[in-house]
Amino acid sequence: MSKPIVYLGPTLRREEAIKILDADYRDPAKKGDFLMLSQDSDEKKYVGFIDGVFLHDYPPPPIEVYHLATRKNVELIGASSLGALRAVELEKFGMKGIGKIFQLYKNGIIDADDEVAVTFVRENNILQSEAMIDIRFNLFLAYKKGIITNQTKKRIAKIAKNIYFPFRNYEDIIKLTQQQLPSIYDELEGFRSYILKNRDSLKARDAIKLLKYLKTMSE
Repeated sequence: MSKPIVYLGPTLRREEAIKILDADYRDPAKKGDFLMLSQDSDEKKYVGFIDGVFLHDYPPPPIEVYHLATRKNVELIGASSLGALRAVELEKFGMKGIGKIFQLYKNGIIDADDEVAVTFVRENNILQSEAMIDIRFNLFLAYKKGIITNQTKKRIAKIAKNIYFPFRNYEDIIKLTQQQLPSIYDELEGFRSYILKNRDSLKARDAIKLLKYLKTMSE
């Protein structure tokens, strides 16, 4: 059996992924990628779908992913980003979803594409913006650790959500919140210091879960 194929971009550094799973890592999926895979040989394949393009190119449409998900010799697993979205859409056709973000979409707690959308440098998959779902996750962690109040958490999230996704970054979100809500300036400064040292990613956590799942399946 050939190595698992994993479409991975800015969600998780390639060097970290390789430590978890020996796979055929490919750039974020775009229109046509899954169509080519579905036309390959009948050899058993495991395909992990984490990242896909948003602004850089056309993403794989649901019908294209459907054709791969329904192949008898393919197990297609999605998580973290566009992979989680497609897994929710195509679960009943055989695509498997993994992770918290998949569950949030499946249960209707989040429903917008921009929750996971980011911009990145295509040459090296370096993030240029922050995913809304990761902003929410870090706000939640900061709240649980007493860095910000629950009300501040909600206020920052609302302001961040109103920013067009390619322009979401912590520095601009904090500055905009301070301008609109000067009374919580000190609290926001505490969050700025916190995020510089403790930034986490729910998308990355879910990507790791997918890789570990593939590792158990391919051993």
